[in-house]
Amino acid sequence: MIRKAIANWQGSGKDGKGHLATQSGALDAPFGFLSRFESGAGSNPEELLAAAHAGCFTMSVAFALERAGHPAEELDCECAVSVIKDDSGFTINRSALVLKAKVPGITKEMFEPLVQGAKAGCPVSKLFNTDIVMEWTLE
Repeated sequence: MIRKAIANWQGSGKDGKGHLATQSGALDAPFGFLSRFESGAGSNPEELLAAAHAGCFTMSVAFALERAGHPAEELDCECAVSVIKDDSGFTINRSALVLKAKVPGITKEMFEPLVQGAKAGCPVSKLFNTDIVMEWTLE
């Protein structure tokens, strides 16, 4: 599987304008300095990472519960990705997952190892600790 997204940027870092789009067409949004670092209209990379992590983790939990014989009735997850300013610029220093689960017939003692395993094993969790490969073209 290969999934793709495109980012286009025109202009300077602060005054320029960008556009993000995904291969599926699910995302087709503007982004810029204001939407990323303040409260302007449009998307930003960090909220997309939060959405990806919440979605991946929640699906991982659903699969773990199914394998354990306790399919979920409902799973709601919020993810907050934190960005801090440091000596080298900005760093994503935390991805906080908050899960609310309705799972008939499961105890807290049974649920905890499943959710911990899903957190460690979901592909997006793994991505946050992986090598980054880059290709570039200068025109």
